[in-house]
Amino acid sequence: MKERQLTDIKDLRLLKRGNIILDKLFKNSVHSIRQITQSDSEAKSFYRFLQNDTVSETDIIRNMTSNCVSSCADKVVLCIQDTTEVNLFNHKNRVKKDNYIGTTNATKGGIGFLLHPSFVLDAQTLVPYGFSDVKIWNRPLEKLTKTQRNYNKLPIEQKESYKWIESSQKSKKALNQAKEIIIIQDREGDIYEQFGIIPDQKTHLLVRARANRTLLDKTKLFDFIANQPCKGTYSIELDGDKRKNIKKREAILEVRYSSVTINKNDLSSKTAPESITLNIIEAKEINTDVENPICWRLLTTINIDDFETALNCITWYTCRWVIEEVFRITRWV
Repeated sequence: MKERQLTDIKDLRLLKRGNIILDKLFKNSVHSIRQITQSDSEAKSFYRFLQNDTVSETDIIRNMTSNCVSSCADKVVLCIQDTTEVNLFNHKNRVKKDNYIGTTNATKGGIGFLLHPSFVLDAQTLVPYGFSDVKIWNRPLEKLTKTQRNYNKLPIEQKESYKWIESSQKSKKALNQAKEIIIIQDREGDIYEQFGIIPDQKTHLLVRARANRTLLDKTKLFDFIANQPCKGTYSIELDGDKRKNIKKREAILEVRYSSVTINKNDLSSKTAPESITLNIIEAKEINTDVENPICWRLLTTINIDDFETALNCITWYTCRWVIEEVFRITRWV
């Protein structure tokens, strides 16, 4: 593995200390300062580094992205986004209640902050290159409801969902030396404005559709794609889960795809284009009696001219679960 280096810290002593911490964290794959230090004095020096006002969160994130960027030149990459949270409730008596701590999604006792990373993989080999962006924020401890904030009428830039657009823009900038960028997002990324802002000649969106939009002829989007002719089938092996009483099985899926034009609505930003032409892909499981058969509907700016391209997009979308594994192994509270 390429050695990580902090490069934006000017004080050479802090730079050396930061590199030691970073190196130990990567080599030991643990998050606890106590577990990676050999003595109380070393632990104190690590804590002092992390509490030093001259070492910023931005410095560390910039270093992470620079490690990623240097590996992506002239490559086709997948940039996978999702959101997780760090819940510090178990440490509530030791946590300083300042502007960096707020409520989380936990139903009870949620206190901490949220992370929205952009994790980069090679589109062909699926080798991970690192992070092109990491957005960190917190909600106020006294958080108003969407109704109290008149959320639907807020500009998109003031909504929490803007994280998808903001992270996509920063990833585009960070990965500007890549040959092609495919940004992959789950349903929350199905934001009309994003389809009008992010794509360019080498940057594409591949997003699972959430909104069953009404098309110009009053047809619903999901009905439209369901009524398109099947372009082919493929099969995948699905692992079982004994905890949920789910058996291992082979799933056969029909694939449909078509271009489609979606339109802005009353909640869209005034500056958004009136209409946007995309491609929609549906991969739907057939010949099964399982309770929740697979049905993926994907919106993309990639031109879908044949079954092979559609299948590539579906395969790329399934790589989204890689970031769930990243979250699983990095949860520490």
